[in-house]
Amino acid sequence: MQIAIEKLTKTYHGKTVLSLDSLRLESGKIHGILGPNGSGKTTLMKSVAGLLAPTSGVITYNGLPGDETVLKKLTYASHTPYLFAMSVYDNIAYPLKIRKYGKAAAAPIVEGLLREFKIEEIAKQNAKKLSGGESQKTALARALSFSPDTLLLDEPTANIDPQSLKIIEAALIKRNREAGLTVIIITHNPSQAYRICDSLSFMDSGRLLFNGSVKAFKASKNPVIRDFITLN
Repeated sequence: MQIAIEKLTKTYHGKTVLSLDSLRLESGKIHGILGPNGSGKTTLMKSVAGLLAPTSGVITYNGLPGDETVLKKLTYASHTPYLFAMSVYDNIAYPLKIRKYGKAAAAPIVEGLLREFKIEEIAKQNAKKLSGGESQKTALARALSFSPDTLLLDEPTANIDPQSLKIIEAALIKRNREAGLTVIIITHNPSQAYRICDSLSFMDSGRLLFNGSVKAFKASKNPVIRDFITLN
């Protein structure tokens, strides 16, 4: 799904926290959003997901406004995933249940995701009692269960173990390459962005300082970007 943003602003209590003139996120790509804390990344992501109403500006999805039909094709997962107080299996199956999948139709999808994310052994555990890495893998498996057009991820691999990181990145690349899934991912990790992203945006103080290829980002002479790369 191609997402186009024009003249987007968000203001809280008289303070503008987001001000983007123009940004186009191409369909079928993995697009990374980087920047320091407080730069507006999460506000942008929630606006794209339809979870926040912008103060002004327009967001279109394949040229269409973000109505309920369009937004149902997106799924958003935050860095602190909200999981239901039910089993890991039932959490992953939940999006299928609300889309009227029967148990027989949902089972192979859920079981495949449990295997892919290596969480079969905790399938019956209460999802509220999982570790950080287990929670993130369960949340991503749930987000992928209904094969969305676009996946919006807010730091899905922050503070997790290397093996879980590897599994999550592999799942994103696989679906992008094989199914054309559009992925927009916020990350503080330039190395991760270089590994999996096709293009990058860099934000600072609510504004867009860079949008382009990974190669061009690495070569940027902007001092804010250079500092970010060096410190991260």
